[in-house]
Amino acid sequence: MRFRAARAGRWALAWILGGAPAWCGAVTVNCTTSATGIAFGIYNPLSPVGAASTGTVSVTCSANGSGSTTITVTASLSTGSSGNYTTRKMLSGGNALDYNIYLSPAYAQVFGNGTGGSYSISEGPITITGGEGGTGSGAMYGYIPPLQNAVPGTYTDVITVTVTY
Repeated sequence: MRFRAARAGRWALAWILGGAPAWCGAVTVNCTTSATGIAFGIYNPLSPVGAASTGTVSVTCSANGSGSTTITVTASLSTGSSGNYTTRKMLSGGNALDYNIYLSPAYAQVFGNGTGGSYSISEGPITITGGEGGTGSGAMYGYIPPLQNAVPGTYTDVITVTVTY
């Protein structure tokens, strides 16, 4: 699975400040985001145990100028090719393999944008001061349910990571 990272925001404890430049007085906040994909490896459709893997999202930010600004940050994921959060789908040609991405290894809360039964992550208000900066990262937990009638192939999906404030 490949991830496209959008310009990003703050991930307090897990997420750090980010996004496109934010202007407040004389403070400019600049951030970059990167993500590592969730690579499941070989899926055995006959196994009674699902396949699990993790990926990470990292955000690096800096604030320039003097003064400070206060922001609230929300991190979300897109639906990918499935168009919904109930069940994401990886595709290999005309074949599909169901999976999803979760906020924890308990696989209880789907990581999405807060709609369709999914959850996004919000932190704030957060005050950032000119001259500060940092990097934060957090895990995303992927899971493929067991016993799917999958044919051999390379299955992929593209998820967009968005962090706004």
